[in-house]
Amino acid sequence: MNADSQTLARYWLTKAGNDLKIGRDEMQTPQPATDMVCFHMQQCVEKCLKAYLTLHRRPFRRTHDIAELIEQCKDIDPEFDALYRLQADQLTIHGVEARYPDNFYQPTREEAAACVGIALSARQFLLDKLKQAGLEIAG
Repeated sequence: MNADSQTLARYWLTKAGNDLKIGRDEMQTPQPATDMVCFHMQQCVEKCLKAYLTLHRRPFRRTHDIAELIEQCKDIDPEFDALYRLQADQLTIHGVEARYPDNFYQPTREEAAACVGIALSARQFLLDKLKQAGLEIAG
């Protein structure tokens, strides 16, 4: 494994972890900004998928489409189909559309909590896959 791809994959995971932290911390406030929680959960999963592709030196286009990234990962490992069962692809809408007022929508607290749950499950799946692929992950 190329040290550069491993280092870059770890950088993607660091950014993904920061997104997860921001969203989880925001959910602890009395009136969480649920749209931003959902956005950060989408970002967390997107960046974990990009870490996996980076580790395997697979190029990807600049996208926020979780399903597109899952499909690229499935080319490496068909078990990535599990992310559809976790509904990770449902986070895509929060990557762009939900951030702007064009089609205004404010997710409920319950919807934001569900996004956190999806992100946590998808992230764990991806961390396991990254470890299986030989990436050393602290913690």
